Amino acid sequence: MNGFKRAAGWLLPFGLLVSAIVTVPLHLFDPQGMPRYRALRAELAVLQEQNRAYRDEVRQLEANVRALRTDPKAVERVARDELGMIREDELVFQFDH
Repeated sequence: MNGFKRAAGWLLPFGLLVSAIVTVPLHLFDPQGMPRYRALRAELAVLQEQNRAYRDEVRQLEANVRALRTDPKAVERVARDELGMIREDELVFQFDH
């Protein structure tokens, strides 16, 4: 009986070790394992770069909004460039290319 307890004491850890040695490589090379992990990691990097670009764009748009709320020159620039407006005392010359 004492020998049985001793054998049972190392049998479970040994069995778990053998099981891990067999199953871990199977899971790593499974299509849902390491190749999928690498693909997801690459996708994550692309998405993080897109998020950075979007954050930069949002900051720029917020700066434009602040300027339009506080800077009369910014409002004039938009009125001229995007709406084609001019002052009353100005003349516009248009040339064909």
